[in-house]
This record gives sequence, structure tokens and C-alpha cells, in this order.
Amino acid sequence: MARVVRTRSEVFGQIRRELYDEHDFGEVTHIFIIMGASGDLAKKKIYPTLWWLFKDRLLPKETYFVGFARSRLTLDDIRTACLPYMKVKDEDDELLSAFICRNSYLAGSYTEAESFIQLQTHLDSLCHSATANHLFYLALPPSVYHDVTKNIREHCMSNKGWNRVIVEKPFGRDLQSSEELSAHLSALFSEEQIYRIDHYLGKEMVQNLMVLRFGNRIFGPIWNRESVACVILTFKEPFGTYGRGGYFDDFGIIRDVMQNHLLQMLTLVAMEKPASTSSDDVRDEKVKVLKCISPVALSDVVLGQYVGNPEGEGDVKMGYLDDPTVPEDSHTATFATAVLYVHNERWEGVPFVLRCGKALNERKAEVRLQFTDVPGDIFNLQCQRNELVVRVQPDEAIYAKMMSKKPGVYFNPEETELDLTYRSRYKDVKLPDAYERLILDVFSGSQMHFVRSDELREAWRIFTPLLHQIEAEKAQPIPYTYGSRGPKEADELMKRVGFRYEGTYKWVDPNPV
Repeated sequence: MARVVRTRSEVFGQIRRELYDEHDFGEVTHIFIIMGASGDLAKKKIYPTLWWLFKDRLLPKETYFVGFARSRLTLDDIRTACLPYMKVKDEDDELLSAFICRNSYLAGSYTEAESFIQLQTHLDSLCHSATANHLFYLALPPSVYHDVTKNIREHCMSNKGWNRVIVEKPFGRDLQSSEELSAHLSALFSEEQIYRIDHYLGKEMVQNLMVLRFGNRIFGPIWNRESVACVILTFKEPFGTYGRGGYFDDFGIIRDVMQNHLLQMLTLVAMEKPASTSSDDVRDEKVKVLKCISPVALSDVVLGQYVGNPEGEGDVKMGYLDDPTVPEDSHTATFATAVLYVHNERWEGVPFVLRCGKALNERKAEVRLQFTDVPGDIFNLQCQRNELVVRVQPDEAIYAKMMSKKPGVYFNPEETELDLTYRSRYKDVKLPDAYERLILDVFSGSQMHFVRSDELREAWRIFTPLLHQIEAEKAQPIPYTYGSRGPKEADELMKRVGFRYEGTYKWVDPNPV
């Protein structure tokens, strides 16, 4: 296989051309306002992402960055907090200084109009052109969304250019609270101005699902109930929630991962081919899939909560309930497996299994299609089911598990793979971070990889009855050991709905680090 060598600049070259050729920014001023600039999300993700985009010259020339929060901080405080996450090299000192010079910080109240009037005065002072575009990133707890968005609308909207608002999840806690938030936002901004960000939609392999499906002839005829036995969507993390369990306890694993990240991947796997790659055409098809899914039943769900591993070290010894920030009698699930069905002509009867959890045995996010058995097996039942796997993280890859003749004098089949591991195929290519892609999308006005209001409504419709039932009945999660695969009951549920795990094959990294 030919080696493909491309630099980071070449990877971003096409993006840069699209950004500047298709959007004549000219002398337009762009101002990126980070609401909640003192928080963890801002220092660990947003500021580093803006620095990487600035460093690669992917942002419009006249772009400024304004932090706003309640904390009385200086720009030096912000810089010190963010630097450990920015991956700055020695040769970047000059560029970093230029980036810092484009930054400013204001402290103020989220509820008082006067603070936002002062913010607008500062934004006006940065505009040296006839047109000014404002991007507001709400890196804030949902409890202050109402006040902040109301004040932005009344005092900080640019009347010289466009205004866009990036909203972080959680988008509510259930259908009712989500609808209330959507109604509030739609009263202040148009749908074209709202960018509900789910960072999983910015990941390389999640975006690749559309190209894999609709750019290849070989998959079309088998991508349906006639050939697919089941679809498994997995999200696993090898660490627990110790130290931040109090925050996690308010949401749980279903709200944190399943209702958004995994459901988004499900729609990309299950949707019909859109008329085009325009934002609305793609999101129309995703909504159609969600409308075909009935609310999840508790009988199709396994919940788990991790307990400490006495043989481990550090946090591994600590169970979820050992965290002092977690209530002693918490029933919050840190693991969940749920089975969903898409009731349409393509997928009727095919189980879509969503599984996710904390404190498990590995870090992994993937989509796995397991195909039906080969009819008329002539190899004495030695043939295993074919699988197509799209690994989102770590080490992005696409591989197909298939049967091949065992090398040598044998005439026996054995399981092997056709493997596209990005690290070996695309050497020296550094893939952009999900936030880099999505923030660039906001600059260019593409909403394809953001969640639309009707899409959000359908997602909550599917999970809200389950969440309310769990909370009303105080459903007791099954204990599982830190570092295990999760409750064995989850494997039994998957087997019951048709997933077949033979345990005879394990993918081997062709180029281990």
C-alpha cells in the first residue's frame, strides 16, 4: 500500500481555500467572545483550539478574542491557565505573542445589563472596519443560559454583520427542559444563528461515516436488514469520575454520552442518502431516522455503577460512591447498554445496541456492523460473521473482519481483516481536533455538524420516558469492578438480541507505537 505523506499545512490547505475563497472576508472584523472564559472548558479546549487555528492561519486576518466571566482575572491569568493545554513549541514564541495580543478579558456579571453594555463598548473598540461579525461561545453552566443569552440579544448583537451563538451540551435534562431552552433561544435568535455543539460530530471517523456509506458502491446493497444482523455503538473510558462525581451525578451516563454522542452516530449509520451535503439536507435525513425510533424501554436496558478494585492503585481502588462529592445513596448509572430499533423499511428488526461507561477496561469509541451468517456454510461451521468496524478513538481506523484461507497447505478458513489504520496509511498527518473543525464551521456558516432543534426534540423524546422511569423507581444499577468490561448482564442482553461474540479474534495494531 502506498505511503501517503502530508504535512499539517497540507491537511488544512483545502479548508483554508474554502474558508477564504468561498467567503470574501476582506477587511471584515471577526470577534470571538468566550462567555465563561475562566472555566475548565475554556482553558482546556476553547483557547487551545483558537490558538491552533490562529497558528495555522485558518482564521480571518482581522480576528480578535474576548474572554468574559465573573472572575476578576487578568489576561496573564488566562494565559497561564491555558498554556499547559496549548502544545506551544519553542519556535512558536513569536506567533504566540501575536495571538495573545489579539486577546482581551473583561470581568462582569451574567445577570446585569451594565456588564454587557461595557462588553459591547469593548467590542466596538476592536472593530476597525465597516463590517463586524460576532461569535459567542457559551462555555457556561445551563443555569445561566437564560440571563446571558437575553443580555447578549439586548446589548451585544452586531448590527454591522452576522451574529452566531455556540451552545454547549447539555441541552436540557429531558424533553420538557430542552423544549423550554429551545423556546427561549428561538425567541432571541434565528435557527441559523444557533450552533448546538456536540464535539463528536467533529471527529474524523464520525464525519467519515457519510463518505464511507455514500461514496462507495460496495456497501449500498448490504447496508440493510437483509445483510446486517446488528449494529453496536460503543463508548468506553478507562477512568472514573473521582473528583468530579458531583457534577456527573446530576446527569449520569445516559445524558452524558448515550442521548447525544452515540445517538448522533446511530443517525449517520442508519439514515438514507441525503439529496446533497448541504446542512439541512443531511439533518433532514437524521431527523427522519430519529422519528422511526420508539422510546427506549427499561426492559431493553442494563445499568451499572462501578465499585473500587481492591487490587488496583490510586483512583482504581475507589468506587463511584467513594467520591465525597457523590451522595452516599446515589443510584446514578456510570454504565449503560440500551437496545433501540429503527422501524422503517431498511432497518426493521435490526437491533442498534448503544453501550457506554466509565471505569472500564479500555478507551474505545467505535461503530460495529455485524453481518448475518453466510448461508449454506460448506466449511463445517468454521466461518465467523463478517464485521465492519469504524474506530473513532483511539487510533482512527476502518477495518473489515472477514474469512480467508489459512496460509500454507491447509484448506481451512481463518478470521483476518482488511485494515485501513490512519496512522499507518496516512503517515505524518496530524488530524485536526474536533473543536478545530467545528469552530471553523461556525466561521464559515456551515451547520451540517451541529444539532438542529427538531433533531434535539426527537432525541429527547426517545430517552425522556426511560430517564423519568429510572428516577421515579430509583432503579438500582448493577455493580461492576473498576477496570472490567462492565456488568455481565450487558453481554447477556447483547447476546439475547442477536449479537454474536465468538472471542476467537482480536484486531492487532499493524504499527504499534
